[in-house]
Amino acid sequence: MGVLDDTDTAARPVPAPRRWPGPPRTATFSLLGKLFRDRLGLMSSSAQGYGDAVRVAIGPKALYFLNHPDYAKHVLADNAANYHKGIGLVQARRALGDGLLTSEGELWREQRRTIQPAFQAKRITRKASLIAEEATALADRLRAHVGRGPVDIREEMTGLTLGVLGRVLLDEDLRGFDGLGHAFEAMQDQAMFDVVTLGAVPGFLPLPKQLRFRAARRELNRVVAALLAGRSEPGPGPGSEGDDVLSRLLVSTGRAGDPRVRRTRIRDELVTLLLAGHETTASTLSWAFHLLDDHPEAWERLHAEAVAVLGDRPPEPEDLRRLKYTAMVVEETMRLYPPVWMLGRIAQGDDEVDGYRIRAGSDVVVCPYTLHRHPAFWDAPDRFDPERFDPDRVHDRPRYAYIPFGAGPRFCVGSALGTMEAVFVLATVARGLRLAKVPGYRAVPEPMLSLRVRGGLPMTVDPA
Repeated sequence: MGVLDDTDTAARPVPAPRRWPGPPRTATFSLLGKLFRDRLGLMSSSAQGYGDAVRVAIGPKALYFLNHPDYAKHVLADNAANYHKGIGLVQARRALGDGLLTSEGELWREQRRTIQPAFQAKRITRKASLIAEEATALADRLRAHVGRGPVDIREEMTGLTLGVLGRVLLDEDLRGFDGLGHAFEAMQDQAMFDVVTLGAVPGFLPLPKQLRFRAARRELNRVVAALLAGRSEPGPGPGSEGDDVLSRLLVSTGRAGDPRVRRTRIRDELVTLLLAGHETTASTLSWAFHLLDDHPEAWERLHAEAVAVLGDRPPEPEDLRRLKYTAMVVEETMRLYPPVWMLGRIAQGDDEVDGYRIRAGSDVVVCPYTLHRHPAFWDAPDRFDPERFDPDRVHDRPRYAYIPFGAGPRFCVGSALGTMEAVFVLATVARGLRLAKVPGYRAVPEPMLSLRVRGGLPMTVDPA
């Protein structure tokens, strides 16, 4: 597998490229329906019906879907320079601008260099007490709902992760911005609408969805302006050491000659950080509580571990290696419900993957949701089994069969923070409380920019 090697074509014949399997063109209307209503089903049925390399033609657009660890490695890591951000994030640029998720080239490299130090493990470890405080405050809020009916866990997780993001990365309190969660929901809705309509609906039309998107964009611009109000000059904010993301952005963009360019750069980065920094972890935690309720034996084991390791104190960085089963639950949750369910790329030049030719300009998709359920690499792939992430069992698994944080140069910069946050929250909550879905409620995945629970997750709260 790899880029076609033509250095010795005179010595041996060049094999003909492999033919891409896939649905016939006559299936366009049914595929469009799935793109609207059942995107996960579209990817799953394509993999099950046609294999690890599939061409899915939808109207004028063709998606080249790769569903093998070696193929993912080639596109995301080995030849990553040939693949820029594609479907999903191209559409998200309307909302996010040129932030770290959507930018390319030298701008992306500069943004990564600016932001990455704020996510370094040593700095996150120093901020662990703040994460523990937010986890404890969440448990206290949930405890207040004992005997009082259900609470929307997805909404609670969104509030929690925004609180952590603000304190750990921005040295700011975001709890005063009540509309943030709804604004991001409207932005995701618009981005996915642009995906499923193949960008054919003009953005200026006053459709309800687009009106909500414009209002959300105004709200986020207001939030960014408020965050910048107390940070007009480069340097540390109140109580900070000057190593938070906002301080770093102010220093980095201070070299921009045009104040408008500077404001746009900071706005794009902050909006991207606010969305990506809270949505993915909130989704992971929501799915974890859903799965634990469906598997009471896993909940009991997690509860016992939390009691044994933490007692009645808050979690500390050293507890990450002691909360072994809790971490396994987080990993298995991200296998079944990867927060970033699709990685879209656009080929910049011609390429070849295992004999399948990819032309420049092609839309290429790697789908962690289907890759994480590939029967060749996962036993009983649809079963929730945290034990599969026991350190003694993972060494035989291909590295790129599991990519919840992406892979290659664009590997998620926030992976250490997200992992610590999820482990601390699960252990803190499960130590003293038991969450149960409302009888008859079915959690349905909603594949937007992240894989969230559609319509929220109502759960009742009881003492453990």
